[in-house]
Amino acid sequence: MTQFWEQHSQDATVEEMMLDSSATLLSKEEKTEIISLLPCLDGLNVLELGAGIGRYTGHLAKLASQVTAVDFMQTFVDKNREDNSHRENITFLQADVTLLDLPNDRYDFIFSNWLFMYLTDAELTALTQKLLGWLKPGGHLFFRESCFYQSGDCERKFNPTVYRTPAQYNHALTSVTSKSGDNGFEIVMSKSVQTYIKIKKNQNQVCWMLQKVPRDADGHQGYMTFQQFLDNNQYSRTGILRYEKIFGDGFVSTGGLETTKEFIAMLNLVQGQRVIDVGCGIGGGDFYMAKMYGVEVLGMDLSSNMVEIAMERAVKEKIPQVQFEIGDATRRIFPEASFDVVYSRDTILHINDKEALFRKFYSWLKPGGKILITDYCCGEQPLSPVFEEYVKQRGYRLYTSEEYGQNLQKVGFVKVQALDRTEQFVQVLKKELAHAQEIRQEFLESFSEEDYNYIIEGWKEKLHRCSLGDQRWGLFLAEKPLDNI
Repeated sequence: MTQFWEQHSQDATVEEMMLDSSATLLSKEEKTEIISLLPCLDGLNVLELGAGIGRYTGHLAKLASQVTAVDFMQTFVDKNREDNSHRENITFLQADVTLLDLPNDRYDFIFSNWLFMYLTDAELTALTQKLLGWLKPGGHLFFRESCFYQSGDCERKFNPTVYRTPAQYNHALTSVTSKSGDNGFEIVMSKSVQTYIKIKKNQNQVCWMLQKVPRDADGHQGYMTFQQFLDNNQYSRTGILRYEKIFGDGFVSTGGLETTKEFIAMLNLVQGQRVIDVGCGIGGGDFYMAKMYGVEVLGMDLSSNMVEIAMERAVKEKIPQVQFEIGDATRRIFPEASFDVVYSRDTILHINDKEALFRKFYSWLKPGGKILITDYCCGEQPLSPVFEEYVKQRGYRLYTSEEYGQNLQKVGFVKVQALDRTEQFVQVLKKELAHAQEIRQEFLESFSEEDYNYIIEGWKEKLHRCSLGDQRWGLFLAEKPLDNI
C-alpha cells in the first residue's frame, strides 16, 4: 500500500489522488453533489479520514467548529496544509487509519472519501468498531467508495483495492457493534454519485450516511437491523420479483399501474416539480411520473434489494429525472421545502412512530405541497388473534384510517382526506388472484411451486382478513398550508 501511494502522490495533484485523467472536471461537479448530501455541520466536531489533498477539508472547516484531517501520505497532508492552514480550526494528522487511536465519544460527524476500499475485510471490521467508539451517540458517518471495479482510468501496476458490492458494504458496516455491544450503525441513506453516472456512465460510485444508534437487545426477529430483516424475509430478491409477476412490470404495490395512474392523477403534477417517493419499491411509479408529467423523482426505499432492482431498471429506462437511494425515511435529512410532493404506496405500515415521520414530510414539503399515501390499516378493536399474529410477524404498526388522518392533521396538514378504500382493495385482490391462477404455468417457469403457493395463499388470506373487518386499506391526501414558510 505504501509503495502504491508513494508512486501516486509525488506531485499531490487531484489527478493522482483520484487516479483519473479527467479528475479536474469530475472533482468540480462531484464535490458540489457530495456536499449537498451532508447534514448541517454548524458547530460540530468533525473527523475526516483519508482527507487526501484536502478537496473537502476546507468546506468542512467553513461550517464545523473543529476538523481533524487525517491521511496516510505525508505529501497529501502537506498539500492539504498548504491550501487550508489559513483556517485555524483544522488539525492536520499523518497516520495509518488502521493504527489510529482517538478518544471515544469525541466526534459528531466522520467523513471519508475513498478509504474503506483500501482495507481488508478484517481491517474494515476493526475500523468500524473504532468509528462507533469515536462518534458521539446519534453521530453520523458519511463515506463514499468505488464498488465492483475501479473508478479511474490510470494504469495500476499494483492494485490494492477491495471491490465490494454495495450490499457487502451495507452488511459490513451494520453488522458490527461497539465494544460494549450496545451501539451499532443504521443506514440513513445510500445512493450512487450522479456525477459519475452523467460523465462516465458509472453507477458504481456509491455514498452512504450511517447513524450511531443504540442496538435493540432483541434485534429484529433475529436480525441486527430492520433493513436486514426486510431484505432476508418479505423483500428478498425472489420475494420482490414474484410480487412483480402479479402486480405487473415495475410494481410491488396493490393494483400496479392501474391504481398508480388513478392516484397520481389526483396530484395534478406539473413539469419540473420535485417528488419524493417513500418506499419506492422497484421504481415503476417513479418512471411513470417522470415520463407522463415531466417531474423529477427521488425514489427511496430501505430495502437494498428493492433499490438494486430499481437501479437495474433505471439503466434500461434512461430517465435522468429519476434517482434512487437506499434510505431510512425516519432518519433521512433534507433541507426544508425540498419537495413539491411526498408520495408513498403501502410502505408506512412498517413505521412505528408515524406522527414523527409525518412531521418530517411536513418539513420536506414546500408551502402548498401535497402528500398522497396508500397504506394498510386495521379495523376497529378488538382484532382477531390471527390478524394480531400476522401484524407482529411482518413488523407492522397499523391504525384505523380515521386515526391515520388525525395524525396528519395533528402535524399541521390541511385539506386532509382519509378515505377507506377497502372495497377497491378487495376488488383488486380478486383480480390479481385470478390473474395469478391464469398465468400459473408462466409463473412456474421463473419461480417454484412454493413461490406460487405463497402468492395464492397470501392473497386468499388478505381477502379473508378483509372479510373479517381486521384488514383495511386507506388512501390519504393532504396539503401543507400556503402561508407556512
